[in-house]
Amino acid sequence: MSRIYADYAEAWATGFQDPACDWMYAIIDLHDRIIFYLLIILTVVLWFLVSSMLNKDHMAHLHHGNALEIFWTVTPAAILWAIGLPSLRLLYMMDEILDPELSVKVMGNQWYWNFEYSDYVDNGVSIAFDSFMVGDNDLELGDLRVLSVDSYLVLPINTSIRLLISSNDVIHSFAMPSLALKADAIPGRLNSTGLIINRPSTFYGQCSELCGVLHGFMPIGLHAVTIPSYLNFIESHRD
Repeated sequence: MSRIYADYAEAWATGFQDPACDWMYAIIDLHDRIIFYLLIILTVVLWFLVSSMLNKDHMAHLHHGNALEIFWTVTPAAILWAIGLPSLRLLYMMDEILDPELSVKVMGNQWYWNFEYSDYVDNGVSIAFDSFMVGDNDLELGDLRVLSVDSYLVLPINTSIRLLISSNDVIHSFAMPSLALKADAIPGRLNSTGLIINRPSTFYGQCSELCGVLHGFMPIGLHAVTIPSYLNFIESHRD
């Protein structure tokens, strides 16, 4: 039995898209831990609230409570420590780019993306193409409205990839939830982020920075394929 993944945004979704890289698994795990702590806090607060309401006629004469003061000081600090340390560790780890085997340049434009495989150069010309959203009149059966594109970024799985992200006009943001990607594309500045995809699929994202009137029609499409399929893609674009 094959597994069905949710690798694009769905209407009325209440959770994350299915992860396809280790960083996204770590983000979801951290999120679940934080929700667990919040549920404990909510339960305790509700218990005190209900208890005080049911015993509102009780007049307590309490002038000092050193143990109680220590408790409500140490406990929140411990909770913040338990949340903050894993968060900082994850942020620092996500900034690391592990010996990239492939570099791809991503340029944002109003309102499309340009991808360049700068590692493959023939006669001074690298593999590059633009990626536009497929309009409603051109959609075919199975295409996703406002997400399907005419040319997909193709990347190999189980490969350390470096994305170099910038912009030719205004600020954009290259975001793909399943791959834990969100990097600003800023004119005159080159941002880099690392990526290792651990399963083949087709992933979708969108520009996540308000960039003009057609900001909502600037999707990102990515095919994650096996290494042999990726090499075939490169050869086909060299011809």
